[in-house]
Amino acid sequence: MLRLKYSSNPPNTNSSLLYFSDLQRTVTISTVPSSHASTKPFIQLTPHTSSPIIQDQNSSIPKINEDESVSYMDVDQQHRGPRMRPIITKRAPPPSSSSLNGGGGGGGKEKEKEEELEEPLSPGARIFHTSKLNCCIIAMFGCEREYDVGVVKEGLKQSLIKHPRFSSVLVVDEKNDRKHSWVRTDVNLDDHIIVPEIDPNMDSPDQFVEDYVSDLTTTFIDKSKPLWEFHILNVKTSDANAVAVFKIHHSLGDGISLTSFLLACTRKSSDPEALPTLPTTKKTDPDAKGLRKYLVAIWLALALIWNTIVQSVLFSATMIFLKDSDTPIKGAPGVERTRKRIVRKIISFDDVRAVKSAMNVTVNDVILGITQAGLSRYLNRRYGDEAKAKGEVNEKRDYLPKNIRLRATTLVNIRPAAGIQDVALMMEKGSKSRWGNAIGYILIPFHIALQDDPLNHIREAKAVVDKKKLSLEARFSHYGGKLILEKFGPEAASISSYRTIANATMSFSNVAGPVEEVTFYGHPITFVAPTVYGHPQSLTVHFQSYADKMIIVLAADEVHVPDPHQLCDDLVESLQLAKNAVERRRSSEQS
Repeated sequence: MLRLKYSSNPPNTNSSLLYFSDLQRTVTISTVPSSHASTKPFIQLTPHTSSPIIQDQNSSIPKINEDESVSYMDVDQQHRGPRMRPIITKRAPPPSSSSLNGGGGGGGKEKEKEEELEEPLSPGARIFHTSKLNCCIIAMFGCEREYDVGVVKEGLKQSLIKHPRFSSVLVVDEKNDRKHSWVRTDVNLDDHIIVPEIDPNMDSPDQFVEDYVSDLTTTFIDKSKPLWEFHILNVKTSDANAVAVFKIHHSLGDGISLTSFLLACTRKSSDPEALPTLPTTKKTDPDAKGLRKYLVAIWLALALIWNTIVQSVLFSATMIFLKDSDTPIKGAPGVERTRKRIVRKIISFDDVRAVKSAMNVTVNDVILGITQAGLSRYLNRRYGDEAKAKGEVNEKRDYLPKNIRLRATTLVNIRPAAGIQDVALMMEKGSKSRWGNAIGYILIPFHIALQDDPLNHIREAKAVVDKKKLSLEARFSHYGGKLILEKFGPEAASISSYRTIANATMSFSNVAGPVEEVTFYGHPITFVAPTVYGHPQSLTVHFQSYADKMIIVLAADEVHVPDPHQLCDDLVESLQLAKNAVERRRSSEQS
């Protein structure tokens, strides 16, 4: 397969509606048809809105003054959360050879300028650049129509490359190999935007996209340039008319940072001038007053201390010796370097909400419960196939061994503010929701067993999550790893993280996306499907909400999970069983 890099200028469009998310301000270009030549086109710089750009054949995209910065905050009272602000960042000019190599005069000003162009890696980013945990994030975006490469290219120029992380290269100090820095550089988009030649008459476009994305997991990003790629696959699949694939090195940021930034590059489909609404999390306070309130507070404090001690001991034991059971999906040593098959399934978010409301639990409880149920169904089938191959038949059709230890490592955002954040606030100095890898690990145990009542899986998941909420396990792992990093270096810290992840079976993630449909540089998005590879596990399960959809994304090692589509189907079937059980219970209560 031949991969071509798009290098031509963006094509002009005739009366097409386009917009670009600039980091400092919005540009509105209004042109008129040739029949109204007496009316001159005008350019309006608008610091407080994100207006569309209308181009005709004679218009062009203006250059933005990148040294100016504006401040803006917009709260939409009619929606569930604040609308995102335009990205605001003070962009330093690209480094020249003289400034980086010490040439020329300038004294203190030159040194100050060089410091602005160079930023040390955070502890989390340094770990992701070790040989043990060289991880990348894959994010797929389905589109209702083909991607206009020129429009996407210009959009990335006006937004993505103005972010320091996406316009910097990794530099290692020759005198001190522990010192890694981000250094600003000029970005050639033709090195990052990849458009392959595609046969329009292929037999299976879905299989082509799946194979293409899986091929991306066998390679890593060239570190001589900014650590990201953008692949455009203009081929019609079963759930989109085109698919774009972002490949981003994990050191650029965690899931919250990157999701927040990508959301800032989108607009509402219903209102092309409006930024997407941020999903919000509701905080609940105990329903207690007076003396009972103090007793509840004491009980919660004691539970927090106890759970933290227990979970921290188990986490430390996992790092040292405690391994999961050797199930068919438990990865072998070296699994972090194997090819991953990435598959997805779109389900109704309303179905998840229906179960959530009926059981008075959270969305996270529901998806953890159906994950446990789906894994139980899948493993029972795998063990059953092995038993049948040996001539062993079980009348109860329960082939699962007893007391299977199967846990998922889950990255947790430890920022004071939970959920997706306003990117402008994340980029401000001293922000409590700082950009980067502000994450800790927790271990989620799954009870692998067949249940007569499918809702029991959700009840068990809720019990586990409630204990995790009353625990500082994530902070223990974060600050413990940071201590190891400072005392013994990044390789030692990556080994401790590697052992913890490898001794568990899988990874689990759940990220809330936009609450309404969005467009990406004018392209209507049908689904968002992120995942990660490069860590020592054979299976990663990711749930991504998007408007009224929930996208299940699996990244599976082809040896240990040879049929990931079947596992996806088991997860979907588990949700359906839970929904049916809820409806039966509601019917019986009404009758």
